[in-house]
Amino acid sequence: MEPIKVFELSKEYLESLREAIELTDIDFIKQSFDGVNEADIAALLDELNMQEALYVLRLLEAEVAADILIELDEDSLTRVIYEMEPSELAAYIDQMDSDDAVDILNLLTVREREDVISHLQEKEKSAHILDLLRYDEDSAGGLMAKEFIKANKNWNVIQTIEEIRRQAEKVEKIYSIYVVDNKQHLLGRVSLKKIILASSDTKIADIYEPELISVPTHLDEEEVAEIMRRYDLESIPVVNAKNKLVGRITVDDILDVIREQSEEDMQAMTGISADVEESDSIFRISKARLPWLLIGVIGGLMGAKIIGFFEDGLSKYIALASFIPLVAATGGNVGIQSSSLVVQTLASKSVFDDTPWQRFIKGLLIALLNGVVLGLFVFAVVKFIYGFEAIFGFTIGLAMFCVVLLASFMGTVTPLVLNRFGVNPAIASGPFITTANDLIGLAVYFGVAMLLLNL
Repeated sequence: MEPIKVFELSKEYLESLREAIELTDIDFIKQSFDGVNEADIAALLDELNMQEALYVLRLLEAEVAADILIELDEDSLTRVIYEMEPSELAAYIDQMDSDDAVDILNLLTVREREDVISHLQEKEKSAHILDLLRYDEDSAGGLMAKEFIKANKNWNVIQTIEEIRRQAEKVEKIYSIYVVDNKQHLLGRVSLKKIILASSDTKIADIYEPELISVPTHLDEEEVAEIMRRYDLESIPVVNAKNKLVGRITVDDILDVIREQSEEDMQAMTGISADVEESDSIFRISKARLPWLLIGVIGGLMGAKIIGFFEDGLSKYIALASFIPLVAATGGNVGIQSSSLVVQTLASKSVFDDTPWQRFIKGLLIALLNGVVLGLFVFAVVKFIYGFEAIFGFTIGLAMFCVVLLASFMGTVTPLVLNRFGVNPAIASGPFITTANDLIGLAVYFGVAMLLLNL
């Protein structure tokens, strides 16, 4: 096996490649890509314009070009496939696993999709793709590939090895050999080691392992990811309602699911309302960011209104204004910390997790402890370092205690409520909690000041 060439994308190489494309220097392009991983070539093509990327793809072997297409960024992939004729795209899809092929076809309209499928050379691949298109993209059925190795329990070792050789031509990676009966019901799995060590006439029924984790076609992709993570699986079989083996999901597909979910949660927590990337258009990125930014601005305006209500009190105690940023920032930080912990727990659910009520009590106790410590600290600083009166220091300290308590309450309860109603709890973090706690913090701050300072 030839070692994979370590590839480093640089501006100098990119310029050399563009020059080679302009001069149609085919030898330079092919030699520079020889032995380079498809993911690295895909990253390079993302930097080229449409015509340059297509030119390079068409120079490469169909199998290599197909692997590169799979690795392309979704936006780049969409632009590329829409520039191809149906027959050209079909030639690449013929080289892919069925699950990767379906991922690409789902980027097309129904009519375009059917046109591409009609040009496929492999009828079995066409049938696999049509079968997979029936499933929801976010389900186990939408994730699975139809290419896998299976063995009938009645076969002997010789028959099984022959079948493995035949089936393996269409399977890129062999993780498990699944065992089925005459009606294709999933019975278990058998390892290659057992097959190799067994005598030629040994029946698969005598050496297979019946203990096997499988998932139904309708199971949500996030639940599939959690099962594979929990049991450290490289692949998992997929069965239909009658427990018939219909496909398998491999670890590379699950890594994509985990990455996408992490990106969605991160964007939700930072107040971005759509799936965007840095390479997207200015208008698209602005559109995704504006909703929560507007909510933040509205929250700020409401905060200014709250401060306006206490304008007379501020004129008596000008120093109150100095501590407004402290109260607002602390409330926001406490709220984000509380919500982030709850969101993290909800993302990795376990039957041993606390109930919502237990989470609330625990969060309240944590808030009480933090509030007492922070309140006393602020009181001490205001009284003994800044030199204010004891009543003023006590006011700021008590306000801090109340703000920590309420912010923790908001940060704990809001994700739980959103999760209860089927809304992504990650949106509770970031701008939502920060804005809400700014308003609550200001109201509490001035409310305490009114009571204790007779504003």
